[in-house]
Amino acid sequence: MEQPAFHGTAMVHYEARGAELTSDQLEAGRLLFAGQCEFVAAANNMHTLPPISLPEVSFAGRSNVGKSSLVNALTGRKTLARTSRTPGRTRQLIFFDLAQRLQLVDLPGYGYASAPKADIKAWTDLTRKFLAGRTSLKRVFLLIDSRRGIGKADMEIMELLDHTAVSWAAVLTKADKLKPGECEVVCEAAETTIATHVAAFPELFVTSSERGDGVEHLRGHIAMFAEN
Repeated sequence: MEQPAFHGTAMVHYEARGAELTSDQLEAGRLLFAGQCEFVAAANNMHTLPPISLPEVSFAGRSNVGKSSLVNALTGRKTLARTSRTPGRTRQLIFFDLAQRLQLVDLPGYGYASAPKADIKAWTDLTRKFLAGRTSLKRVFLLIDSRRGIGKADMEIMELLDHTAVSWAAVLTKADKLKPGECEVVCEAAETTIATHVAAFPELFVTSSERGDGVEHLRGHIAMFAEN
């Protein structure tokens, strides 16, 4: 069970909203992410993607949803993935080798970004092509800002993943920014939406990269895709 985080005088519990992992599964996640994690490549088009060598999981979401922050929190490294308050900082597909057992992919954000419209379209198109056509992709973690909930752009990606039969799971980010009642409302709304999508993993992951809430559970889940 995740430790409670404090929001003012209230206490918010970030428990797994689904099947709990065993202690062995949690330990497997800890050991995997304690291993060496190295930058592999950055690709700005489909022709420059690194060759497929390991199973892959990717992190997708709107600009400024916290993809890079979550990658850093998972790996326990503050600067592995670059973070910025400016939406659209990640402009390429960034690949990381995790302990030579799994590849992590940080995708460009879709939606609003502080960049020319032509660049935004190029990043969005690249993300869509990657999600639809990467055969080594085992799971897409679709990040949703808990303060905003699921938006139109998120729904479009969900439909794309359903259409291409790519397994995906929703991850609420920045949950520590909400009061307990607010978080519960957002979680219930997200779970209702998830239930309507055929390619969606049924569990909702609730996280805070800043406090570390939900990170241990997500590590354990991701470890299931690692090469033995």
